[in-house]
Amino acid sequence: MKMVKMVGRNEKLVVLVIVISSAFVGTWAAKEESLLSPSALEMFVDELPDMPRISGFNVVKGVFVPKSLKIGMFSKKWKFHRDLPATPVFAYGKSKSTATVPGPTIEARHGVDTYVTWQNHLPSKHILPWDPTIPTAMSPSNKGVPTVVHLHGGIDEPESDGHAYSWFTSGFKARGPAWTKKKYHYHNSQQPGNLWYHDHAMGLTRVNLLAGLVGSYIIRDHKVEAPLNLPYSSEYDRPLVIFDRSFRTDGSLYMNPVGNNPTIHPQWQPEYFGDAIIVNGKAWPHMTVKRRKYRFRIINAGNARFYRFFFTNGLKFIHVASDSVYNERPVVLTKLLLAPSEIADVVVDFSKSTSDSAILSNDAAYPYPSGDPVNEINSKVMKFSIKPHQENDTSSIPNRLMNYPMPKLSSASRTRYVAMYEFASPIDEPTHLNINNKSFEEPATEKPKVGTTEIWEVINLTEDNHPLHIHLGLFRVLEQTELLNVEEFRDCMTKQNDAIKCQISKYARGKKLPVVAHEKGWKNVYKMTPGFVTKIVVKFSYVHTNESYPFDATAEPGYVYHCHILDHEDNVMMRPLKFVN
Repeated sequence: MKMVKMVGRNEKLVVLVIVISSAFVGTWAAKEESLLSPSALEMFVDELPDMPRISGFNVVKGVFVPKSLKIGMFSKKWKFHRDLPATPVFAYGKSKSTATVPGPTIEARHGVDTYVTWQNHLPSKHILPWDPTIPTAMSPSNKGVPTVVHLHGGIDEPESDGHAYSWFTSGFKARGPAWTKKKYHYHNSQQPGNLWYHDHAMGLTRVNLLAGLVGSYIIRDHKVEAPLNLPYSSEYDRPLVIFDRSFRTDGSLYMNPVGNNPTIHPQWQPEYFGDAIIVNGKAWPHMTVKRRKYRFRIINAGNARFYRFFFTNGLKFIHVASDSVYNERPVVLTKLLLAPSEIADVVVDFSKSTSDSAILSNDAAYPYPSGDPVNEINSKVMKFSIKPHQENDTSSIPNRLMNYPMPKLSSASRTRYVAMYEFASPIDEPTHLNINNKSFEEPATEKPKVGTTEIWEVINLTEDNHPLHIHLGLFRVLEQTELLNVEEFRDCMTKQNDAIKCQISKYARGKKLPVVAHEKGWKNVYKMTPGFVTKIVVKFSYVHTNESYPFDATAEPGYVYHCHILDHEDNVMMRPLKFVN
């Protein structure tokens, strides 16, 4: 990593951290047991689960009507592998006995409201180490683990967006400064597609997700989706929620309790990478499939790991949707790169297989793109065992999917420059990251008008690829341009934090990276290439109707945008996003 040296910023923390770190790290060090070697776990022995499905609507006399759900967060134990002792986790579910990791798949209907009361039943202490020296949701007097739920990809009111400071503890005994209400309102008025829900508490997102607080959410619109004739039904249409974890021999989750700068941050590490690859709550599972087409909604729910998926037997992915939006046309891929929080909606035709099995594999370096190569363990994801006989398959792949037009760039209300920074200590270890050289607590500088379109030029001044997620808005990538003399430009930006004054046009003159075909449509996350300027057009209204929102997007507490590498987001690569009329 190339990082900017940080001078003076953390000097006030040193005395505090020295006091905290000895007690904090010591507590977790006392809990250390031997790490489990992932090679001790046999691959492909657990069957791939299909997570419980919860309907987000009721049917009354044949008509879909709104539904209210109560979904809790529970502390329980979960079996990640046949030969691994049950693991303490935090899990979503209607009850403790039915809670799962990942949580249940919520299936909503386009145009039919879903209301969810998210209930925190978590204990007073966390099951993982967390760092009090980064901006963190802290409940007074051990009133419980703070949580708040964000529906990733949801286009909903600010009060239901799961703002980082809208956290609450068990029984709502303690509430964050931006807490709004108990019952969240999901309008489901946007285009049909794939979303996922996860914790978003300030400074605790990485540990709360590691503990298990993730789940899938699908908005279906039979009127426009049925004519596509893609694989349907719970047997042939499956979410795959993928993440990585490390374990101790007693089955508990392992997260390094010592930070890379322990005298500054006793616990925070810049990226978490686990040894075992988990799919739908099982380590390296297997699935028996028929020789026909299946649809997989693949969610990268990991903290920091990128995946570049491929099949060992040469099977291809037919990519039909990216994040929460359908492509205009299907795209056939041999390899599929997915950053943390991205969703790839693909069809795999197992009738094309020349073998009776296929291993879904991964060859993405970690950290991506210039980190360590994968090994025999983390290069395997799951196995498909393919039945020998051909099946009657009435599903098909249409030539065209859904076209949501690109707005005219001349209609953009303004252009913004968004710069990504990473800072280091005197020992050249990362201390924190940010956007536009500002903390999260500083007032919002991005204040778009509701219903408008903007151009954002995202400048990645680090050597990591950062998946940028914008709440509420959808965007399309226009171009990616290499920065020349990037260190000279970085020095200027570090001092002035002004792309115009630093003459960005003088530096953004390098090679152009093409936008790959399956990512040319609307997205809510995109991989920001290091040393490049990525130009995107962001739309703050519905893309399928061009209409404005049926709620007040200017209400408090507003929204956010951030890097979706969770360790970066927590410290503190996130900024407020406030809307005006």
